[in-house]
Amino acid sequence: MANRSRSRPGPRSSARSSSQSEGIDTGSSPPSDSTAGSSSPIFEVLVIFGLVFIIQGLTAVVGAMAGLFILAPPLAENPWTIVTSVYAHDGIWHLLSNSLALLVFGWPVARATTRGRFHAFVLVTGSIAGISQVLLTDFAAAAPFLASTPVAVLGASGAVFALLGYLLTSNRLSASFASIIDVPQWVTILVFVGLALTVTLVTAAPGVALIAHFTGFLLGLLAGRTRVLHVNSESGASRSVV
Repeated sequence: MANRSRSRPGPRSSARSSSQSEGIDTGSSPPSDSTAGSSSPIFEVLVIFGLVFIIQGLTAVVGAMAGLFILAPPLAENPWTIVTSVYAHDGIWHLLSNSLALLVFGWPVARATTRGRFHAFVLVTGSIAGISQVLLTDFAAAAPFLASTPVAVLGASGAVFALLGYLLTSNRLSASFASIIDVPQWVTILVFVGLALTVTLVTAAPGVALIAHFTGFLLGLLAGRTRVLHVNSESGASRSVV
């Protein structure tokens, strides 16, 4: 997710053996169309990325790109950017890096959930991550004891970090570990926060929306722990991300 200064402007598998080779446990019978996971949401998001990037270029010519795609304070001024900023990018390399990360982290998640849930997860986590970045930096800029500047953001990095977090806590190894060791909920949350801070600092770079990355990753960790994207097949067996 890029940071900007406020100074303005596959087909579904039909056989159980094939699904298991992808690391997904589908149960004793193939899932129905309403619950079957596939890689198609990934390609749909990538298509949206590409279309939005083209529109960004066209609207930039007439000076309308910022008001359409860049999330900036006050949020009520251009509320649609809460959504559009998730799919917009600040240059071709920003687009390519997020697209590659989406493929790597999003593929197994998409295979274990429905199309609708996957799209909702990307949109909701990306939006919350962007809002957190804007609101917290805006608050810091208003505080007399903090040297900060309000920022504007765009990009899907918050959602990508959420997918990574979901993968880490929703896989079979994590689930087995959690079932063996009884850890208090407050300890789990503390560990998640520490892990999110570590990953965020490791990926820190100039112009990067660190708060958005932290928020997205933490949301993904919590969502993976509660398995909010997992669905049941017709036999009632839950499909898991490996």
